[in-house]
This record gives sequence, structure tokens and C-alpha cells, in this order.
Amino acid sequence: TIAYNFEDDNLSSWTTNAKWMITKDKKSKVLSLLDGDHQNPFNLCYNSNINFTDGTISTNFRANRGIIDQGGGLMWRVQDSNNYYVARFNPLEDNFRFYIVKDGIRTGIASVDITLTQGWHTMKIVQKGSRFEGYLDDKKVLEATDKRVQKGGGVGLWTKADALSSFDDLVIEIEEK
Repeated sequence: TIAYNFEDDNLSSWTTNAKWMITKDKKSKVLSLLDGDHQNPFNLCYNSNINFTDGTISTNFRANRGIIDQGGGLMWRVQDSNNYYVARFNPLEDNFRFYIVKDGIRTGIASVDITLTQGWHTMKIVQKGSRFEGYLDDKKVLEATDKRVQKGGGVGLWTKADALSSFDDLVIEIEEK
């Protein structure tokens, strides 16, 4: 199990393409996107030192603001900034979706309409082989099968366009083979 609560992490082992910073949120520190990458539609913050193939990833997240897009989510099996899986919740659209980003092109895998209240929520992904399940606030809401990214890879956090969001308590449980 690998856990990041962002209290001490300075993001030196993370790859980012936008203005991600550890910020103060009431009594704790959180990872926040402060400004998006204006050259790229996706704002990435991932750690390639983690080799995640199967297991569970979870994080707390909060959509802070955004006009074009809001929310965000988890990315996993990250090969590089153009190849990975992503799960995201968007409160502007009231949906939770799985995508694959392959060669920089995002393609939908599965989607469910769901409404969440404003504030902090928990997102969890359970990956086993080519099958993955998505949970919001400990309730399974989506599942899919996809075989396009088989190799293990990094884990991270993701938003799109102007979706400024915060994340905390990223926990990665890698299943041993």
C-alpha cells in the first residue's frame, strides 16, 4: 500500500503539465490544480515511480470551480502523458465516466449519470486484469472491460480544461501477482 496525504510531499517525484500545488484546506494540506495547461486539454499530475497493474486506487476529491469543465478523477496504468486510463466525475454534466487516452486521443469506455452534492467525495477504482470497477462514496456505480492498456504504469490525478479541483488521501493498493 502506498499513500499520499500531501502533508509532506513536495511533488518532486510527480510529472505535471499544469500548475498543481499543495495548498492548505482548513486543517490539512491537499493537492490542488490552480491553473490548467492552456496548450493541452488535460491537466495531469502523475507518479511514474509507481508500477500499478492490478489493485485498488482511491482518493478524496472536490470540484472547486470551472466554467467549461469541473471535477476530475484518477488516472492509472499511465505509460506516459498520452497513454493511460482515467475515471472522472463531472458535476456540470452529473456523470461519472471511464476513458482511455491512447496516443493523446480520449475515447469513452463507459458512463453513468449520477448527481453528487457539492464538497468532498471519494472515488475508488478496482482494477483486475482487463476489468475495472468505479466507486463513488463507497458505492459501485460503473464497471467496464478494456484490454488496450495491459502493462502496469503510473498513477495520478486528472482534470480537464478549466476544472480546478482538489485531491487528498490518494491510496494505492497494488495486488501482488
